[in-house]
Amino acid sequence: MKKPNRIQEFLQRLTPPVRSNLLNELERLELCGAEIPGSATIVENLRAEFRRGGQSHARLGNPQRYFFAPLEPLLVDGAPDHANSGRLQRGSLTALWEWISRDLLPTMARDYTAEMTDLIAAGKKKEARQAAEVFQTKVAKTLENTLRSADTAAQVRLKLATYTASRAAYDDLAKVLCILRARDALAMFNKALPDSLDKFDDAQLAKITQLLDEFGKDHAEELPFALALVAARLKTSWHLIRLAIKPATGKNAADIAAAPYAITVSMVLDRLDEKRSELRFALKNNRILVAKELLTDIYDTEHALQVHVDLLEDSEWGQRLDHLMKAIADLVEAEVSRFPANVGHILGSRRLRGHRSLAGCLTYWANEGTAYCRKLVSRPEKSRA
Repeated sequence: MKKPNRIQEFLQRLTPPVRSNLLNELERLELCGAEIPGSATIVENLRAEFRRGGQSHARLGNPQRYFFAPLEPLLVDGAPDHANSGRLQRGSLTALWEWISRDLLPTMARDYTAEMTDLIAAGKKKEARQAAEVFQTKVAKTLENTLRSADTAAQVRLKLATYTASRAAYDDLAKVLCILRARDALAMFNKALPDSLDKFDDAQLAKITQLLDEFGKDHAEELPFALALVAARLKTSWHLIRLAIKPATGKNAADIAAAPYAITVSMVLDRLDEKRSELRFALKNNRILVAKELLTDIYDTEHALQVHVDLLEDSEWGQRLDHLMKAIADLVEAEVSRFPANVGHILGSRRLRGHRSLAGCLTYWANEGTAYCRKLVSRPEKSRA
């Protein structure tokens, strides 16, 4: 029998939940680009263990899954240490549940878990959902009181740090509170949305805007989550900024910033940052075709932001876009430079920037002409003046 090495011996001393948390943290740091000597061996051992057990380390137990069900459409995987308006990290859930069940409401959490275990075993799904909703309400009310004070909020931050090194955990906890408070309203809004928004033309835009306006009357603070649900239906992610562009009085960044749904520009930049992390991960693992698709989407998003918002470089949005694109250019340059100049690299192809082709330019000017004509029709008195 093969004698376990020191790493295996160390891992065997940890409980399964702790091993799962450890793997979550190491994978999170890997996505963030952190280099930890010796971590590859630990990750390999942990992944092999969970594969042998036929389970996913990130899979929450049934009581937890029922509790976090309202968050499911708003969860995102990937590197958590960047802005992510309207969404929260799936990787935060394990740490948040640990804190809720051990520190916030330990007795209620223990009773909830016991009750849910019995209901799930008996196949009583409706009763299980109802029990989860009752506990969600209790947690939301307790969170409101806990996070209201700066002192207790600081204590929560410190305690969460014992469960995860992710700086996003506290922000995700605040998002959990918002989502649970607007649980039923968000569910109704989500149900009212179409299954997909392929074109997001004027007709679809008007319908979605009306739904958002109605939702925002009573849930202004939770609007980013409603917008994230809209974004999940879009075939083209940058189309989300049309919610800000359409009602704006002009294309200047300041005009768009004054529009009701200006936050969509920041949300599109959030997704661009997410794709930057995905690109870095794809290149690190030599997944060039995946990197090519990501880079094409990145370039399309960059072009759309530059085209639809004038003076973008003078705004906070413009500065953020410039920072992101420089980081992406460095990733691409590092990859392309590995090959001789006479060989070339697919990621260095000009075809990835389709908007710079003749067809792309013609499409742009056609769209600009159409938009100008619509303005003339909608405001004839202003154009005559």
